[in-house]
Amino acid sequence: MTEPPKCPSQDKFLKEEQENIEAEKHNRKQKERNVTTQSHRERERQRHRQREKQAPCTGSPTWDSFLGLQDRTLGQRQAPNRRATQGSLKFLNQVSVNEIKQFLSHILERRKLIKVIYQRENAVGKKKIQRKLRIKGIQNKDLSKRNKTHLRNQAKKNFTDEGDQLFKTGIKILQQSKSQKQKAEAYVFFAKAADMGNLKAMEKMADALLFGNFGMQNITAAIQLYESLAKEGSYTAQNALGFLSSYGIGMEYNQAKALIYYTFGSAGGSMMSQMILGYRYLSGINVLQNCEVALNHYKKVADYIADKLEKSEGIPVEKVRLTERPENLSSNSEILDWDIYQYYKFLAERGDVQIQVSLGQLHLIGRKGLDQDYYKALYYFLKAAKAGSANAMAFIGKMYLEGNAAAPQNNATAFKYFSMAANKGNAIGLHGLGLLYFYGKGVPVNYAEALKYFQKAAEKGWPNAQFQLGFMYYSGSGVWKDYKLAFKYFYLASQSGQPLAIYYLAEMYATGTGVLRSCRTAVELYKGVCELGHWAEKFLTAYFAYKDGDIDSSLVQYALLAEMGYEVAQSNSAFILESKKAKILEKEKMYPMALLLWNRAAIQGNAFARVKIGDYHYYGYGTKKDYQTAATHYSIAADKYHSAQAMFNLAYMYEHGLGIAKDIHLARRLYDMAAQTSPDAHIPVFFALMKLETVHLLRDILFFNQFTMRWKWMKLDNTLGPYWDLFVIGLIIVVLIFLLRNRYG
Repeated sequence: MTEPPKCPSQDKFLKEEQENIEAEKHNRKQKERNVTTQSHRERERQRHRQREKQAPCTGSPTWDSFLGLQDRTLGQRQAPNRRATQGSLKFLNQVSVNEIKQFLSHILERRKLIKVIYQRENAVGKKKIQRKLRIKGIQNKDLSKRNKTHLRNQAKKNFTDEGDQLFKTGIKILQQSKSQKQKAEAYVFFAKAADMGNLKAMEKMADALLFGNFGMQNITAAIQLYESLAKEGSYTAQNALGFLSSYGIGMEYNQAKALIYYTFGSAGGSMMSQMILGYRYLSGINVLQNCEVALNHYKKVADYIADKLEKSEGIPVEKVRLTERPENLSSNSEILDWDIYQYYKFLAERGDVQIQVSLGQLHLIGRKGLDQDYYKALYYFLKAAKAGSANAMAFIGKMYLEGNAAAPQNNATAFKYFSMAANKGNAIGLHGLGLLYFYGKGVPVNYAEALKYFQKAAEKGWPNAQFQLGFMYYSGSGVWKDYKLAFKYFYLASQSGQPLAIYYLAEMYATGTGVLRSCRTAVELYKGVCELGHWAEKFLTAYFAYKDGDIDSSLVQYALLAEMGYEVAQSNSAFILESKKAKILEKEKMYPMALLLWNRAAIQGNAFARVKIGDYHYYGYGTKKDYQTAATHYSIAADKYHSAQAMFNLAYMYEHGLGIAKDIHLARRLYDMAAQTSPDAHIPVFFALMKLETVHLLRDILFFNQFTMRWKWMKLDNTLGPYWDLFVIGLIIVVLIFLLRNRYG
């Protein structure tokens, strides 16, 4: 077989073909960078066809169409194609047609091989292109996503900043507000801030919905807010959900879940959760009783309160007992009635110095239900000071020492007024001068002078001076440390309720400093300090809600305070539940919950609560009837607290042998003791003794036979019922009234 003839320009032709292949590769790479559209490719094909028609003898365009190399762009391939076409035309003019056919067959075989290679390269190239496009798409997508995220974060930041600003505005209004209308305006800002996602504002709104601030109580909505806040880690929400779970208000009654919520709340920094856990471990409520754990929880809260007290004097909290008589409740000494306040103002304007000083004190710290008003306080103190009141002078000095809106901080002015009061032998003035020398305010620090003034004021019985003396000996400020003397002065001050003195006493008992360590005593003292926290302000709002007829709002607030261990709140909550006026709990749950709260209050020393527990067991309220348990509680109240009501109830049980052995003589004795203990018991005791003596007289006269007597008593019980003796008392009263009317009529 002969080889195909070699054309003189074959090498040149192959070289040109190789250039075309290289150009095709170049075009393919260029296409990866700039992907053309389908319409562009279609135009290119049409131009190829036109060139083929114009030059049918040329080789390159025909091969290009045969190989299917359509992906090249027109601008990239026109120059090499023209050169190839011109070379092919010269070549055809020099060789015969047969030589061209033979050469063509050789080239076609070669092209087939090249086509296979190209197909493989195309497959790999397409995968690379797809991969690159995919990477580009992901990168573009990521870039777009990052841009969107940045814009979203920026918008969120602006949104958050606006929410924070609205919340701060609401807080400022709330702190400066004196009327309910102004406070309501603050909650409008809280609502707007909450809509913008401000967590603190959401907490404020949730609290308002729970406690019914401004009449907008909605416990279901409050729970939804708290649950969403709890997911964000809000310790306020954790504490609230624990409280609601512990009472079953709007949620399932679940003490275990409540304990979990309280634990998370305390871990997050909730002082209220810490206090609740402290009380639970102290009393063993759903946990094992553990004094040391209770001490740890109470100490954290007490440290927080003591720090606040050192910066400013604590505001005493008025704790009104709803269990008092209605006539006493309406004129309760804890809350100053508006009419009485107006009368006091009238007397103050008339020049009553004592009333002027009293009103100044009430406005200075905001007591008896009055708002804190420094301007009014200074006004009344100045009027009294002009009249020569040493107390008023000392309080003016105190105002200038601490500084406020009405009396800006001024040590010189404070020294002046304290000196005026001290010259009159006033204990508050002496104590004020001691403070100036102790802290070096307006005068050089002089512990000796401070000690002298504190001792003089302490001798006059001023508790703050007694505390300062105790602190000097405790810390060794200007004197040798003496824990015995420190304990003595702390104890004296604590007897007057000085909160920091109580705190330092607790510290000494907790660490065994200067005194034998006692965990129980330390916990009780810490508990007293903790109860001075700002949350105790709910006593006033709960009381006013009760007076206004908003029973549900009052109950929720008292119940939260009861959960924190406030004995007054426990008895008030039980009292409201007992009345069955609340709507937030099912009626069948009210008596059992009330019994639980009465029991907690009784453990803390409430005699009335102890009698109530006896009543619940006697009548079967919230528990089964149990005369023996009732008699036990009545006995505790009578022996430990000398309760006249408990003595009377116990006497009745001895008289009838209910739960205890019948003893007429002991019944008479208890009736007499009840009358001696309380003047209010005289009339009930009189009628009870009259009935007792009458029944026994009838027994001695008519029922001399023991068998007949027993049969007659049984017949009376069956005929008139077990309370026939009450009918006898009623009959005696009617007869007495009839005789008295006939005598004096």
